[in-house]
Amino acid sequence: MGRIIVEQIISADGYAAEPDGGIGFFVDARGINEADQAQLRLLECVGAIVLGRTTYRMFADYWPDADPVQEPVAVPINRLPKYVVSNTLDRAPWGQRGDAATVLRGDGTESVRALRSRVDGDVIIWGSLTLSDALLRAGEVDLLRLRVLPVLIGAGRSFAPADPGRRPLELQSSRGYAQGFVVLEYRCPRAAH
Repeated sequence: MGRIIVEQIISADGYAAEPDGGIGFFVDARGINEADQAQLRLLECVGAIVLGRTTYRMFADYWPDADPVQEPVAVPINRLPKYVVSNTLDRAPWGQRGDAATVLRGDGTESVRALRSRVDGDVIIWGSLTLSDALLRAGEVDLLRLRVLPVLIGAGRSFAPADPGRRPLELQSSRGYAQGFVVLEYRCPRAAH
Protein backbone atom coordinates (compact mmCIF):
# COMPACT_ATOMS: atom_id res chain seq x y z
CA MET A 1 0.00 0.00 0.00
CA GLY A 2 1.37 3.41 -0.98
CA ARG A 3 1.78 6.52 1.09
CA ILE A 4 -0.58 9.43 1.52
CA ILE A 5 1.40 12.56 0.66
CA VAL A 6 0.17 16.07 1.39
CA GLU A 7 2.03 18.80 -0.46
CA GLN A 8 1.54 22.48 0.24
CA ILE A 9 3.12 25.55 -1.29
CA ILE A 10 3.47 28.05 1.54
CA SER A 11 4.91 31.45 2.34
CA ALA A 12 7.95 31.67 4.61
CA ASP A 13 5.58 32.67 7.42
CA GLY A 14 3.53 29.49 7.02
CA TYR A 15 0.49 30.56 4.99
CA ALA A 16 -0.97 28.49 2.15
CA ALA A 17 -3.54 31.12 1.16
CA GLU A 18 -4.00 34.85 1.52
CA PRO A 19 -6.72 36.24 3.82
CA ASP A 20 -9.20 36.31 0.89
CA GLY A 21 -8.34 32.70 0.01
CA GLY A 22 -6.23 33.73 -2.98
CA ILE A 23 -2.80 32.43 -3.88
CA GLY A 24 -1.39 35.54 -5.55
CA PHE A 25 1.81 35.17 -3.57
CA PHE A 26 2.67 32.23 -5.89
CA VAL A 27 3.03 34.69 -8.78
CA ASP A 28 6.12 36.25 -7.24
CA ALA A 29 7.66 32.85 -6.56
CA ARG A 30 11.12 32.84 -8.05
CA GLY A 31 12.79 29.49 -8.42
CA ILE A 32 9.74 27.31 -7.85
CA ASN A 33 10.26 25.55 -11.20
CA GLU A 34 13.86 24.76 -10.24
CA ALA A 35 12.38 21.94 -8.20
CA ASP A 36 10.63 20.33 -11.18
CA GLN A 37 13.10 17.43 -11.44
CA ALA A 38 12.52 16.47 -7.80
CA GLN A 39 8.78 16.85 -8.35
CA LEU A 40 8.93 14.57 -11.40
CA ARG A 41 10.83 11.92 -9.40
CA LEU A 42 8.18 12.10 -6.66
CA LEU A 43 5.39 11.72 -9.22
CA GLU A 44 6.97 8.51 -10.59
CA CYS A 45 5.70 6.76 -7.44
CA VAL A 46 2.26 8.39 -7.44
CA GLY A 47 -0.76 6.36 -8.50
CA ALA A 48 -3.45 9.00 -7.96
CA ILE A 49 -3.96 12.72 -7.39
CA VAL A 50 -6.66 13.80 -4.95
CA LEU A 51 -7.97 17.34 -4.81
CA GLY A 52 -10.64 19.18 -2.88
CA ARG A 53 -13.31 21.04 -4.85
CA THR A 54 -11.64 24.47 -4.75
CA THR A 55 -8.17 23.20 -5.66
CA TYR A 56 -9.66 20.99 -8.38
CA ARG A 57 -11.17 24.09 -10.04
CA MET A 58 -7.81 25.89 -9.94
CA PHE A 59 -6.00 22.85 -11.34
CA ALA A 60 -8.63 22.15 -14.03
CA ASP A 61 -8.42 25.77 -15.18
CA TYR A 62 -4.64 25.62 -15.59
CA TRP A 63 -3.02 22.19 -15.98
CA PRO A 64 -4.87 20.62 -18.95
CA ASP A 65 -3.55 23.39 -21.24
CA ALA A 66 -0.20 24.01 -19.55
CA ASP A 67 2.79 23.91 -21.89
CA PRO A 68 4.88 20.85 -20.91
CA VAL A 69 8.04 22.64 -22.06
CA GLN A 70 7.42 25.42 -19.53
CA GLU A 71 5.73 23.15 -16.95
CA PRO A 72 7.25 19.63 -17.12
CA VAL A 73 5.00 18.41 -14.29
CA ALA A 74 1.99 19.00 -16.56
CA VAL A 75 2.66 15.64 -18.26
CA PRO A 76 2.21 13.43 -15.17
CA ILE A 77 -0.50 15.68 -13.73
CA ASN A 78 -2.56 15.23 -16.88
CA ARG A 79 -1.76 11.51 -17.20
CA LEU A 80 -2.41 10.37 -13.63
CA PRO A 81 -5.92 9.47 -12.44
CA LYS A 82 -7.48 12.38 -10.58
CA TYR A 83 -10.08 12.31 -7.82
CA VAL A 84 -12.06 15.20 -6.38
CA VAL A 85 -13.49 15.00 -2.87
CA SER A 86 -16.81 16.87 -3.05
CA ASN A 87 -20.39 16.43 -1.95
CA THR A 88 -21.55 19.24 -4.27
CA LEU A 89 -19.99 18.47 -7.66
CA ASP A 90 -21.81 16.12 -10.00
CA ARG A 91 -18.91 15.84 -12.42
CA ALA A 92 -15.32 17.04 -12.69
CA PRO A 93 -14.24 17.63 -16.31
CA TRP A 94 -10.54 17.90 -17.08
CA GLY A 95 -9.59 19.77 -20.25
CA GLN A 96 -11.09 19.72 -23.73
CA ARG A 97 -10.45 16.05 -24.61
CA GLY A 98 -13.35 14.77 -22.55
CA ASP A 99 -11.17 13.57 -19.68
CA ALA A 100 -12.61 13.81 -16.19
CA ALA A 101 -11.64 13.36 -12.59
CA THR A 102 -13.66 10.94 -10.49
CA VAL A 103 -15.82 12.59 -7.82
CA LEU A 104 -15.52 11.00 -4.37
CA ARG A 105 -18.54 11.66 -2.15
CA GLY A 106 -18.90 11.36 1.59
CA ASP A 107 -16.27 11.81 4.27
CA GLY A 108 -12.99 12.96 2.73
CA THR A 109 -10.78 11.04 5.13
CA GLU A 110 -12.69 7.80 4.56
CA SER A 111 -12.66 8.38 0.79
CA VAL A 112 -8.88 8.87 0.71
CA ARG A 113 -8.31 5.92 3.02
CA ALA A 114 -10.39 3.66 0.74
CA LEU A 115 -8.68 5.00 -2.39
CA ARG A 116 -5.26 4.36 -0.86
CA SER A 117 -6.11 0.68 -0.42
CA ARG A 118 -6.93 0.22 -4.12
CA VAL A 119 -4.40 2.47 -5.89
CA ASP A 120 -1.08 1.13 -7.09
CA GLY A 121 1.37 3.71 -5.74
CA ASP A 122 1.21 6.78 -3.55
CA VAL A 123 -1.76 9.11 -3.28
CA ILE A 124 -0.87 12.82 -3.41
CA ILE A 125 -3.05 15.66 -2.18
CA TRP A 126 -2.09 19.13 -3.37
CA GLY A 127 -3.43 22.21 -1.61
CA SER A 128 -6.99 21.21 -0.72
CA LEU A 129 -6.70 22.76 2.73
CA THR A 130 -9.95 21.42 4.22
CA LEU A 131 -9.17 17.87 3.07
CA SER A 132 -5.52 18.17 4.15
CA ASP A 133 -6.66 19.40 7.58
CA ALA A 134 -8.92 16.37 8.00
CA LEU A 135 -6.19 13.95 6.93
CA LEU A 136 -3.60 15.55 9.24
CA ARG A 137 -6.03 15.49 12.19
CA ALA A 138 -6.85 11.82 11.52
CA GLY A 139 -3.16 10.86 11.35
CA GLU A 140 -3.57 9.60 7.78
CA VAL A 141 -0.65 11.53 6.26
CA ASP A 142 2.60 9.63 5.73
CA LEU A 143 4.61 12.45 4.15
CA LEU A 144 4.13 16.20 4.53
CA ARG A 145 5.94 18.03 1.74
CA LEU A 146 6.27 21.79 2.13
CA ARG A 147 7.44 23.97 -0.74
CA VAL A 148 8.38 27.19 1.06
CA LEU A 149 8.46 30.40 -0.97
CA PRO A 150 10.76 33.27 0.05
CA VAL A 151 7.92 35.71 0.71
CA LEU A 152 6.12 36.97 3.82
CA ILE A 153 2.40 37.69 3.46
CA GLY A 154 1.64 38.47 7.10
CA ALA A 155 -1.81 36.89 7.33
CA GLY A 156 -3.93 34.24 5.71
CA ARG A 157 -4.77 30.57 6.02
CA SER A 158 -2.18 28.29 7.60
CA PHE A 159 -1.29 25.08 5.79
CA ALA A 160 -2.08 23.11 8.96
CA PRO A 161 -5.34 22.64 10.86
CA ALA A 162 -6.04 24.97 13.77
CA ASP A 163 -5.76 22.08 16.22
CA PRO A 164 -3.73 19.23 14.71
CA GLY A 165 -2.94 17.78 18.11
CA ARG A 166 0.66 17.41 19.13
CA ARG A 167 2.26 15.38 16.39
CA PRO A 168 6.04 15.18 16.09
CA LEU A 169 7.39 15.04 12.56
CA GLU A 170 10.65 13.51 11.34
CA LEU A 171 12.64 15.53 8.82
CA GLN A 172 13.25 13.25 5.85
CA SER A 173 14.90 15.77 3.53
CA SER A 174 15.45 19.45 2.91
CA ARG A 175 16.69 21.16 -0.19
CA GLY A 176 17.27 24.81 -0.93
CA TYR A 177 17.27 26.35 -4.39
CA ALA A 178 19.15 29.38 -5.75
CA GLN A 179 16.23 31.83 -5.54
CA GLY A 180 15.51 31.07 -1.87
CA PHE A 181 12.84 28.46 -2.48
CA VAL A 182 13.05 25.48 -0.06
CA VAL A 183 11.47 22.02 -0.12
CA LEU A 184 11.04 20.27 3.22
CA GLU A 185 9.82 16.69 3.53
CA TYR A 186 8.59 15.39 6.86
CA ARG A 187 7.67 11.82 7.65
CA CYS A 188 4.52 11.77 9.74
CA PRO A 189 4.33 8.87 12.17
CA ARG A 190 0.91 7.26 11.72
CA ALA A 191 -1.70 7.80 14.39
CA ALA A 192 -3.28 4.72 15.93
CA HIS A 193 -6.84 4.09 14.72
